[in-house]
Amino acid sequence: MDIEEYRRLYRRENSAPRWESIDKAVQGIYPNQEPQHIAAVPHYAVGGKDPIDGVSLYQASYEGQDYTHLVTYGFSSLYYDEESVGAEHSRWGFELTMRVVPFSDDIDDPLWAVAVIQNLARYVFSSKMWFEPGHYIPANGPIRTDVDTALVGLTFDLDPELGAIDNPHGQLQFLQMFGITERELTLLSQGDTVKDILAEHRPQNPLLLTDLTRTNA
Repeated sequence: MDIEEYRRLYRRENSAPRWESIDKAVQGIYPNQEPQHIAAVPHYAVGGKDPIDGVSLYQASYEGQDYTHLVTYGFSSLYYDEESVGAEHSRWGFELTMRVVPFSDDIDDPLWAVAVIQNLARYVFSSKMWFEPGHYIPANGPIRTDVDTALVGLTFDLDPELGAIDNPHGQLQFLQMFGITERELTLLSQGDTVKDILAEHRPQNPLLLTDLTRTNA
């Protein structure tokens, strides 16, 4: 897409080309669902403390297991930006996703996962270090701090349904987070790869749902 076509398509009030492309990708999975959207107020650009503009929560089910699918808006450049046209990617070039199994302590949706995402965003925006498929990060404690869970770290891999897309601001990868245990963190520190760890789970959990009740086995 050249700059003139970009201007013709997107030069309008409140234009958000990449936000629209994210919506289009996710609507391909959930065509008839209006998600709950949790917006950062105020936005980071005007002094807010949360770098991600918002997280949408979709309700889904796989083989009888209900889960919430979270999708972020803000790791990539969302709004009209002529300088990003034709770039390989804009800003960090990814958005995060997570599929979370309902937990008994959740009153409504897994808002704790939104807090985890914003904490990761603060790390990315301050350190200028981004995530890619195959990365992992220890949480230095349970990924949900107010409950007893064996999940103490996160891996990152392409979302099995959303993958990667191209749009006017370059390629965008949807990176899915998956909660892992102390045993799995140890294996990673000893030379196993994220691919190895996830291969153990995919046969019985192909969408890599994060379940806070999973044990340290």
